[in-house]
Amino acid sequence: MNIKPLADRVLILPAPAEEKVGGIIIPDTAKEKPLRGKVVAAGNGTKDEEMILKEGDTVLYGKYAGTELEYEGTKYLMMRQSDVLAVIE
Repeated sequence: MNIKPLADRVLILPAPAEEKVGGIIIPDTAKEKPLRGKVVAAGNGTKDEEMILKEGDTVLYGKYAGTELEYEGTKYLMMRQSDVLAVIE
């Protein structure tokens, strides 16, 4: 990965949105934004806040958290560690 987040930021690969529900195919316009993803890269933290997230963690985040960016055809979210709600173990 060529993107290295700075300070207390993490780069997250969102989980894919649901394509089917009970045999019904959901169109792109009706898909809900996923609220979980995988940490792809993490910064070093700040002097006031230690980085507790690490690469490979599966996390939950708020619906409008982060900034969307696209790199080499893949969509990612960049957000602060404080925007992450929970780590799924």
